[in-house]
Amino acid sequence: MKNITIKIIFCSILALMISACSKEDVTPTPEQDKPYTPQTAKPGRVVVAYVTYYGSRLPNPQICTHINYAFGEIYVSGGKYKGLKLQGSKSRFESVVALKKQNPNLKVLLSITNTVTNSDNKKGEGFSVMVKTEENRKKFAQDCLNFCKEEGIDGIDINWEFPGLAWSGQAADVTADTQNHVLMMQQLRATLGDKYLLTYAGYCMDKKIASGGGYRYIDIKALDNVVDYVNIMTYDLDAGKQPHNAIRASGAYWDIYRTHREYIRAGVSPEKMVIGIPFYGRIAFSGSTTALSYKTIRTLGTGYTIENWDNAFQLPYVTKNGEVYCYYDNAKSIEIKTKWVHDNGLLGVMYWENDQDDYTFTLSKAAWDGVMR
Repeated sequence: MKNITIKIIFCSILALMISACSKEDVTPTPEQDKPYTPQTAKPGRVVVAYVTYYGSRLPNPQICTHINYAFGEIYVSGGKYKGLKLQGSKSRFESVVALKKQNPNLKVLLSITNTVTNSDNKKGEGFSVMVKTEENRKKFAQDCLNFCKEEGIDGIDINWEFPGLAWSGQAADVTADTQNHVLMMQQLRATLGDKYLLTYAGYCMDKKIASGGGYRYIDIKALDNVVDYVNIMTYDLDAGKQPHNAIRASGAYWDIYRTHREYIRAGVSPEKMVIGIPFYGRIAFSGSTTALSYKTIRTLGTGYTIENWDNAFQLPYVTKNGEVYCYYDNAKSIEIKTKWVHDNGLLGVMYWENDQDDYTFTLSKAAWDGVMR
């Protein structure tokens, strides 16, 4: 049981691990971009691009329906909610919002994290403490509404990874977090109303009973009628020689197929499910190199082979000196995944994250064309 718990925690450390991957110092190489005409957007389908505060590039606003800006940060001290601020520079955020001028149908959401990066904030309390009182929940929801109005954005995405877990250095309470997470989302829905979108970053499983009582993770059924859709993080499901991102991989800790079954069994509507695609390869959960962005994979040199294909997992993979190094996604695997999304009646896909794509946006284009075909 201890080993399983460790794997679950590894599966949920998305923000820290991927942040390190996204901040790689990679020198762009000239690439000849072929003429590209995107598929026509189809109503009722979504392609969500996560764009980070520490990134340098902007997505093409014509090949995504939604952008989640990562991140907003909450301030909690002495049990009291104190406020909400952006991480990173305001100009970076404003450059993302400005993309709406190029595509009036584009929706921009602020994704709010449980991690702390701002120098004027401190770790220790976070969502777990904030959501314990109705007063805090109401103040937070009102700040979210005010932010949407003032900044001209379209909604809020909650990225609490995850209720009942304290891996981020923030507090956790298995006796209350899962239920209080629901109460917070209900308050957000009531405050935001129908004018603004409300989504969340979903774990690969439903809520689970914690040892000693209480729960970990998210009560996904309780949120089905509260949110517009859920961005399910179907990546980091294993590492190295087992794929972290396969539709089916019985030898991996988890896979997309099992995630889908878990959500369906809980009663979540298929049309509210958005499946996550990583723009990186997962190597390990600890060590000097934990992950590699797609743009970096494309530039790997001597000792590496990147164009391997695994028919069983329907994924590309990298070998290092002849040994499996990591699985990742390319245009071919994304085409397969988006067909699977269509076949199962899901809403669309999201990806983490824009800056990890190559310099001609190969993966972003594949995600768009696959969803909109």
